[in-house]
Amino acid sequence: MENFTYYNPTKLIFGKDQVGQLQNEVPKFGEKVLIVYGGGSIKRNGLYDQVIKVLKEKNLQLFELAGVEPNPRLSTVHRGVQLCKEEEIDFILAVGGGSVIDCTKAIAAGAKYDGDAWDIVTKKHMPIDALPFGTVLTLAATGSEMNSGSVITNWETKEKYGWGSPLTFPKFSILDPVNTFTVPQDQTVYGMVDMMTHVFEQYFHHTKNTPLQDRFCESLLRTVIETAPKLIEDLENYELRETILYSGTIALNGQLQMGYRGDWASHNIEHAVSAVYDIPHAGGLAIIFPNWMKHNIDENILRFVQLAVNVFDVETTGKDDKTIALEGIEKLREFWSSIGAPSRLKDYNINDENIDLMADKAMVNGPFGNFKALQKEDVVAILKASL
Repeated sequence: MENFTYYNPTKLIFGKDQVGQLQNEVPKFGEKVLIVYGGGSIKRNGLYDQVIKVLKEKNLQLFELAGVEPNPRLSTVHRGVQLCKEEEIDFILAVGGGSVIDCTKAIAAGAKYDGDAWDIVTKKHMPIDALPFGTVLTLAATGSEMNSGSVITNWETKEKYGWGSPLTFPKFSILDPVNTFTVPQDQTVYGMVDMMTHVFEQYFHHTKNTPLQDRFCESLLRTVIETAPKLIEDLENYELRETILYSGTIALNGQLQMGYRGDWASHNIEHAVSAVYDIPHAGGLAIIFPNWMKHNIDENILRFVQLAVNVFDVETTGKDDKTIALEGIEKLREFWSSIGAPSRLKDYNINDENIDLMADKAMVNGPFGNFKALQKEDVVAILKASL
């Protein structure tokens, strides 16, 4: 394996009835608190009232930024940055899923920068400071509650990019499985697809001697595969929600990727697709990832064979490596379809009209992907296979 340094300063507070911990954590950072949330589900399920009650008991000054989009917009980041500067906010609390947390990270960095927060997202400016923030998670999916990454969409220019900074780790994250009970079935499915693709992105690499990391990845994938069908039939099952919530965090808090670099090309392609069409991120990944796998199967076929055997229990007797590998990919596709994930871009009414545009957006920084560097013709082929 490669040399590595692991750093993750986020305090994880996991379990039932942990929202009250806000009383201990938030006042450490100041009195003026900006609460960031999405479309109002936290008001419908009562979490908003719980958070407000706990914070008011500490006599904190509360401000709100509502309406964060599923693919968080730069325009919303701008509103948050302006509010932080005008009100001299001390601390930001993200209450929601990955999109709310991603938006909060951009606000936290942008509030300490004199220029446009888009400079940070496009990496023209590296943050030198950021407001502290914490999270109360409501959706098992992105892992943003325990990493420093963020994805922001500029809807005006149809651009969507990932970025990150050591300054944008949450100070703490509160994860109560009960707060995910009201997540509808489709969003629950998207969350599980998202965390699985995070593991796949890390699994596909060429570094030698990573048996422990491989088994970490394989066991997490098998856990989600075993749990998912049960959960979609019993959305308020605490133990099932607990398992999936923890899986989503571990999938992308850096623990799986010690000693090697993952690929991340499929995420880059999906960002280009959802920048143009604003489809659910995980829905796009469910469509694209199996086609990325087929396109790159000969790059390191034994990697695909290992996945097929160790995760999907593909029988190997009398079969060559390619047959085994393709069966594994097909079993992944069948599993995602079985829990209700989309399989084709046409499921979102996307045709071949903008394939060239999406490929160009994916290629904005040149060839990408650490497992195999993709050129524009590769991206076009994967998108066409995804139609």
